[in-house]
Order: sequence, then structure tokens, then C-alpha cells
Amino acid sequence: MTQLTTNVDGPVLTVTFDRPEARNAMTWAMYEELLQTCGRVNADESLRVLLLRGSGGAFVAGTDISQFLEFEDGSDGVRYEARVEEIVSTLASVDAVTVAAVEGACVGGGLALAAACDLRVADESAVFGVPIARTLGNCLSAANVDRLVRLMGRGTAGELLLLGRLLPATRMLDVGFVQEVAPTEGFDAMVSEVVGRLAAHAPLTLWASRGMLRATAGVPLPTSEEQMIARVYGSEDFRSGVQAFVDKTRPVWRGA
Repeated sequence: MTQLTTNVDGPVLTVTFDRPEARNAMTWAMYEELLQTCGRVNADESLRVLLLRGSGGAFVAGTDISQFLEFEDGSDGVRYEARVEEIVSTLASVDAVTVAAVEGACVGGGLALAAACDLRVADESAVFGVPIARTLGNCLSAANVDRLVRLMGRGTAGELLLLGRLLPATRMLDVGFVQEVAPTEGFDAMVSEVVGRLAAHAPLTLWASRGMLRATAGVPLPTSEEQMIARVYGSEDFRSGVQAFVDKTRPVWRGA
């Protein structure tokens, strides 16, 4: 039975981490399925939004710790961090706007996955952290630490990594890591509103904007800046958008 399920609704592909008995802690197989799903999105231009969420009131409570019993020496840790970074960086550069919808635990590897997304929304139950200094005694890769620092600042990243604190959604909203927080009873409606807004926007504008935003975090542009700008301004969407604005009508986006 798969522990990572997918569902497509128009331009939105939703990934659900579905291992509620373990607060959706990631197995090796789940990481690999996520990588394959990113490839699926990249192969289908109609998929413009990738939504990540968990089942059972949790997002992802890290990597399944029992798997670390297989490790024999430090080289296993090097291979593990390299593989996780390959998967996280693939998520960070996938050809869709990515949204992490966080309920409950968003810890360790779960925090790394959320940090790789373009946007993060949370309900009031969400908690974020990397408590490995007081639990496992392992470490993150430099790339994952860099993502945290870029998104929440060095001080907050240090609070998570060095003090091992778990911080609530409201605090993560204050530091800019999370973009919206909703009460639990209104969370699904808020997620639907955010995803629906993204799905309704001009696809090429989103493509260029997410590329430029990701470039500030070290993700290479999909093509040159000049080619990206030319594609957007040379599109039928731009011409029809300008005309619709002048005519005071609603534009119809075709992604071309």
C-alpha cells in the first residue's frame, strides 16, 4: 500500500503524505515517490500547481528514524544527506508553483520539504522545528541550512537548530517563513483559496516570477533572463491581458 498518494484536479496536483500512524515520517520509498512525482509534473505542462500536505493532522514529522538503524558509519550519513538534498533540490526547481499546506508536525525532513516550496500556509496546530540536537544527534546538509536561513533569518534558524525549539505557526508567520495561518476549522477553505488563486493566474507570469524568485535562492533560471522576459511579453496572454484591462473585462489565460 502506497504511503504517498496523488490526485489531479485541473492544473493542480496534490501530494498527500499518508502515513498517519507515524505522523507521516518519510520512508526511503516515500522520498523516491516524491522524486518521481516531481518528474511527472515536469513532463506535463498542464500541471501548474503542486500542493503538498499530510494526512491525520500532521505534515511530515521528519524521516522515519528506524531506518537509521541500518547505518554503519559516517559514509552512510553522507550518502543519505546527498540523496535527500537531490530530492529536495528537485522539488525546489520543479516546473510548477509549489505550496506546502502544513498541519501539525513539520519537523526535520518535513521542514526541509516545506522550505523547498514556493509558498507555505499553516493551520494553528502547526509546529516547525529541527530538534536533532536534543533527539538524534545528526545534522543537516549545508544546502538545507542555507534554505532555512534565507527564509526565516539566521537567528530563527539558529533557534531551531541550536536550541532545538519547536515554534508555532504564528511565530513562523511573523518571521516570514509562513505566508498565511488559519484556524483548523477554516484551513481547508484557506488552502483551496490559495491554490485556486494560483490556478487562475496567468501561467507564463507565474513561470517567470517563480523562476526569478527561485534564482535568489540559488536555483538556476530555466533559460536566460532575456529569453524569459521575451517569452512573457511576446505571448498571446500578454496581448489579450492588456486588451482585457483596457476593455475592463476579465482576461482568459491560455499559457501561450
